[in-house]
Amino acid sequence: MTIQADWIRYGADLEYLGYLAVPERVKGPVPAVIVLQEIWGVDDHIQHVARRFAEAGYVALSPDLYAKNGERPEALSGERIVKVKHFLETVPPSAWNNPEERDRAMDALPEPERTEVRTTFATLFGGLDPTRYIPQLKASSQYLRAEQPLSKGAKVGSVGFCMGGALSAVLATEDPELAAAAIFYGNAPAKEKISSIQCPVYGFYASLDPRITDQVPEFAKQMQEAGKSFQYKVYEGAHHAFFNDTRASYHIDAARDSFATVLQFFAEHLR
Repeated sequence: MTIQADWIRYGADLEYLGYLAVPERVKGPVPAVIVLQEIWGVDDHIQHVARRFAEAGYVALSPDLYAKNGERPEALSGERIVKVKHFLETVPPSAWNNPEERDRAMDALPEPERTEVRTTFATLFGGLDPTRYIPQLKASSQYLRAEQPLSKGAKVGSVGFCMGGALSAVLATEDPELAAAAIFYGNAPAKEKISSIQCPVYGFYASLDPRITDQVPEFAKQMQEAGKSFQYKVYEGAHHAFFNDTRASYHIDAARDSFATVLQFFAEHLR
């Protein structure tokens, strides 16, 4: 399917920035999907994912959660984030979660790269506060449901990856009109928020990602006890970020199956 994709401003005062991909030569209303970023932002990979959903017949919006009034702070510029990604790709995986080993590797970088990587790393990984993004998440739903001409009046779902997976779950607790939510290797929502979920939820997890996947049985139990719809898959032999084909963790079988499954999930609940 032919699509059109570009950056847009939206929100009451056009304060938010997002990457919008829409299918061409179709008549509305067309259901919509909010595609929520990894911690790396709305990079080339997330833009590609948004276009894939548009090619499947959805209006797809990926909110840039780091942009304020259309611009990102310097520490979260695309160039600076690429430097952090490159740094993490060049150090042993053991250094990712070992502050001392990571600091030694950063100390070996030349200036000004050392300061830039330190600052951006601290900004990205300083702790996710989901409440910070709730206004933009809800504005994204509102824009697609009531303002975007092609999806106006249609159902809206969400899908997110890692950080975005957690935020897809958060949006399900905050938007009672959300029609479906998909979580790719993201944290479960707070237990006290589960009763607010009104839509079916589908989760996709990796067996070699215990920090996230070990939460899933308890999350499933809490959803069942609250009378909520939750399905999930755990892919054996897959690591965190198995869907991201730009990273070493990419797992083609898990990525293929999860994409087919999430398309079927949305086909059932966004029509």
